[in-house]
Amino acid sequence: MMTQLQEMGQRAQKAARMLSTVSTSKKNEALIAIAEHLERRQDEILKANAADMEAAKMSGMTSSLLDRLSLTSKRLQAIAMSVRDVASLPDPIGKIIGGGTNPNGLRIEKISVPLGVVGMIFEARPNVVADAAVLCLKSSNASILRGGKEAIHTGSALEKVMRDALESVHLPADCIQLVKDTSRDSALEMMKLNGYLDVLIPRGGAGLIRSVVENATVPVIETGTGNCHVYVDASADLEMACQIVDNAKTSRPSVCNAIENVLVHREVAASFLPLMKKALDTHQVELRGCPETVRILGNCVTPASMEDYDTEFLDYILAVKVVDSLEEAICHINAHSTRHSECIVTRDYGNSRKFIREIDAAAVYVNASTRFTDGGEFGLGAEIGISTQKLHARGPMGLTALTSYKYIVEGDGQIR
Repeated sequence: MMTQLQEMGQRAQKAARMLSTVSTSKKNEALIAIAEHLERRQDEILKANAADMEAAKMSGMTSSLLDRLSLTSKRLQAIAMSVRDVASLPDPIGKIIGGGTNPNGLRIEKISVPLGVVGMIFEARPNVVADAAVLCLKSSNASILRGGKEAIHTGSALEKVMRDALESVHLPADCIQLVKDTSRDSALEMMKLNGYLDVLIPRGGAGLIRSVVENATVPVIETGTGNCHVYVDASADLEMACQIVDNAKTSRPSVCNAIENVLVHREVAASFLPLMKKALDTHQVELRGCPETVRILGNCVTPASMEDYDTEFLDYILAVKVVDSLEEAICHINAHSTRHSECIVTRDYGNSRKFIREIDAAAVYVNASTRFTDGGEFGLGAEIGISTQKLHARGPMGLTALTSYKYIVEGDGQIR
């Protein structure tokens, strides 16, 4: 007897086969219908989100994570806009990637094709439901999505709205499915849904990602936690550095492209750290610093442990370390980074090139906030996650990351 997830997988496979034959214009019609339904039915979505928010507050969820969970009319409008952006992007399917004619006359083409059925396990991020669903749809993939219990009402409302939109343009609703069982059992079953899922993408905290990587038997694209750094070089414009640190930490501390660490060259530490603290005090950011940081700023700084330099706080907490050189900063980042997004603030061109060459991360910044590591900001329309691995996809994952390829070989009777 099939389990509920296996039945969902079977329906998703059927929908994926149908999607692989659908024209670009039909997919775009479906995406525009989804955007319109999201706008027209925002009251029911916001009502569902209010129920999730109330439960989360009762459970003691932190303010930064509540911000991740919260939907507003403005945020829903932004989601609808991103759906329209995806509709306007080129179709990634059926593109000729390469090929040619062999000396024996065989004509070989390498073309892009869908992955098939994409599974995603994520936490309390309602926007992920829409982002993942529409990117999969545009790339002709069916999606099976499983969120956390904290966002189940919101996710269910979004799923219903999008499935209704699909049916309104005569596409199968099962192109998009949400797992309603938020127990650990359903997550573990998804990790082993071989024969139904073509790929599984975890999107969330370190514990979730580690669990999927360690337990999954289906192929996994690892999206990373964001232990991101800003290094303030000896030659940095300190006002610029202060603005970048403030934005990268406080504009939305609960997201993976927010920074968790600041490294400061010893030559400018005494000048920069008080400037930085003044800016961050506006948001009551807790600083955890090395002995030199404590010496400069005083007892308002909590002495940092080694664990602090490895922690994705997702909150108004920042680890700070004074370093003696660019080389020390690079070594520290490569030792503690999760390979997500790393930044140097410098006016020294040679130092910026060295940082770019030697830092191992999906996105490396010079004189700009790490908050730009985002599918929309990178021109991808939206993103299904930010990959910190190196195989198949790295960085913000847009449409092309949801494709594979196959070879088409045509001949005139050639044999080998």
